Amino acid sequence: MLIAAPMANEGSHAKAQDKNGSQPVILETPAVHDPVMAYEGGKYYLFCTGHGITQMTSNDLNHWTIDKGGVLKDKDIPAWTHDSVPGFENHIWAPDVINYRGKWYLAYSCSTFGKNTSAIGLLSNTSLADKDGWKDEGCIIASKGKRDNWNAIDPNFIIDKKGNPWMTWGSFWDGIQMIQLDKKTLHVKKGAKPLTIARRHAAGGTSAEPNPTSKYAGVNAVEAPFIMKHGDYYYLFVSWDYCCRGIKSNYRVVVGRSKNVCGPYLDKEGKDMREGGGNLILEGDKNEYEALGHCAAYHQPELSADLFICHGYSVEKSGMPILVKKRINWTADGWLTLTPW
Repeated sequence: MLIAAPMANEGSHAKAQDKNGSQPVILETPAVHDPVMAYEGGKYYLFCTGHGITQMTSNDLNHWTIDKGGVLKDKDIPAWTHDSVPGFENHIWAPDVINYRGKWYLAYSCSTFGKNTSAIGLLSNTSLADKDGWKDEGCIIASKGKRDNWNAIDPNFIIDKKGNPWMTWGSFWDGIQMIQLDKKTLHVKKGAKPLTIARRHAAGGTSAEPNPTSKYAGVNAVEAPFIMKHGDYYYLFVSWDYCCRGIKSNYRVVVGRSKNVCGPYLDKEGKDMREGGGNLILEGDKNEYEALGHCAAYHQPELSADLFICHGYSVEKSGMPILVKKRINWTADGWLTLTPW
């Protein structure tokens, strides 16, 4: 969830000439919100929230070049997004990207802040290198205020052990949702229904503080799901509490795990994430970062360790959200800790 797009050319950086003599900005700590990554042809691709979908590339994970225009320029945003989400313009949130059966798919969120009339769109492409080759594949799923008790934003794809595609998503309302997708289209499988897999507070709980950001969304402050497979388990990362408030943000990341992609996801103490369970693995230290959240986690064979990324609200930069990278360390009991990359 986001109020305003970060300026992509802020952060520490150096500049280099391209073949046309222009100056592409190369960043070491790019300003991002809701980052996800993919790898193709020796290059890393980062996608994040922006006017359109912001895209950056890197050869080493340390220096990022902003691709001018990104994905889905204003003129290319499908008309159905405006029809489905009144008030939506061109500020696209929280994408996710996956290579499935030899094709790239990019999901993205269309919404307005604090409301749950929202939609998740889908793009496809044969190569990430073809920035202008993305094809509109329509709407995967949509929510409507007063009809649905969930919010169709923050998508994440996960492929189960049998090769079946699923999507998890959600923000506030009744929390994190999951649904099975069709193998051929990556749209909702016929007859599939959303099921809740995580909440910030147990259903019917009364201990939550009032929502400081929206009178519509309530107090179930959980969003930004991401599922990673490791060993026999699926690990569900979610962000608790409030993003998008700069230095006032208190975002943090918790995790649970399950041997079944649909859950139940439990924390170390055995508490179900549907009842507010989750082990805290990352939060602001109030020195470098006020808060951190909206993560993604990857196993890439070319890397020395599994990679965790998110955005952190920088204290030095007065709450600007910047890219944060962490090393995932797997423990003997199958849980994880995070250390600097």
